[in-house]
Amino acid sequence: IATKNALKLADYVVTEAGFGGDLGAENFIDIKCRKSGLRPDAIVLVATLRALKYHGGADLKALNQENLEALQRGFVNIERHIHNIRQHYGLPCVVAINHFTYDTDAEIALLTQMIEPLGVPVVVSKHWSEGGKGAEELARAVVECTENGTPDFHLLYDDDLPLWEKMKTIATRIY
Repeated sequence: IATKNALKLADYVVTEAGFGGDLGAENFIDIKCRKSGLRPDAIVLVATLRALKYHGGADLKALNQENLEALQRGFVNIERHIHNIRQHYGLPCVVAINHFTYDTDAEIALLTQMIEPLGVPVVVSKHWSEGGKGAEELARAVVECTENGTPDFHLLYDDDLPLWEKMKTIATRIY
């Protein structure tokens, strides 16, 4: 109801759907969109360097320190989320690096360099430290992403499948 009302009041509506191109996107798209008839034009995939370094094997106590090797190893995590969004749902996405003061220029450059061949825009979002001003570039990237034509949006599975087939599809394609 809130999303439909917001669409009557604004040109763009942002919904925070939860974590990642798996749990958050899967629930939002395969449940909320299916039941409401809503069709997103794009997804913003928010990433933190800390999380990617952690996925790459960095020690929890050292996540605020530069670690290019762990970031490079953790890249497969965000790469999979991008794949899920683009391939399984047919949606364009923008990666927003949720910038924190301990993020280094070298780490931001490395992540941007690794994402670039995937053809996905990457924006450093500094809303944490700068408020709305720090998210202006992200907003512009999302608008640009949505102006590139109609996405090939599709749901992951047909609604008439038995429950076990739906669960199998989610488990084997998303996770």
